Amino acid sequence: MLIEKESDLKVLEAIKTLLLKSELNPSLKGKLSSRALNAEDDIKSGNTFTRNEIDLKLNNLLGK
Repeated sequence: MLIEKESDLKVLEAIKTLLLKSELNPSLKGKLSSRALNAEDDIKSGNTFTRNEIDLKLNNLLGK
C-alpha cells in the first residue's frame, strides 16, 4: 500500500487526523477509504497524469 511507503510524518499525521475525525461520519470515512483504494489501483496500473497534463487541464478549466 502507498501509505506504507510514505515517510513524511506530517503527511501521515494529516491522514491520521482525517481518519479519526471521519469516525464521527461513517459516510465520509467510506468515501475517503474508497477513493484511496481507487487511487492506489490507478497508480499501480499507470493511470496517472504528468505534471504538464495537470497544468494543461487546470489552465483549460480556468480559461487560461
